[in-house]
Amino acid sequence: MMVVDSANRESGNEKRMKEVGGVKVKGLQQQLVVFKLCGEDFGVDIMQVREIIGKESIISVPNAPPFVKGVINLRGQITTIIDLKEKLGLELNGESKGESEKSEERVIVVEDGSNTVGILVDAVTEVMYLAESEIDEVPPMIKQNMGAEYLMGVGKLPDRLLILIDLKRILNSNSNSNSSKERESEEMKILT
Repeated sequence: MMVVDSANRESGNEKRMKEVGGVKVKGLQQQLVVFKLCGEDFGVDIMQVREIIGKESIISVPNAPPFVKGVINLRGQITTIIDLKEKLGLELNGESKGESEKSEERVIVVEDGSNTVGILVDAVTEVMYLAESEIDEVPPMIKQNMGAEYLMGVGKLPDRLLILIDLKRILNSNSNSNSSKERESEEMKILT
């Protein structure tokens, strides 16, 4: 279990000057928890994360939306577990996970008001700082796409891109719908 210590986090999650890889970087920085989904790198503001735990035995809930995997008992608190791949509409391209990949699965625990929710991800890889100058806006074509309101930007790293998302927006976005395709279908019915 990895507990994200709030005393260790930067106030307001920003720094004016930070040494990164032996180089001092000027400007605002964001501290991120980086995780993998379907082989892609995603980042989330560390201030949205309460803790990171290993995947526990999840109890299925009848008639739950497909993205709700079930519930766990987190130190006496019943916590809903959401499969982020399902919620975001990501696919595995027909590949099944091997045992070693399943053992790397983690649950990112997020508090949203009085609700505590666990977000199932393939792996948590690191906690890092990303300078404001290394973050680009989401491309306009993607912004116009329905369901893209949770995207915060794209981080440019020397060897890869990092998709920055807002977990709280994902949890609050159309929680009654199962997927963006269903939302689109419902909206089309309203328009006709």
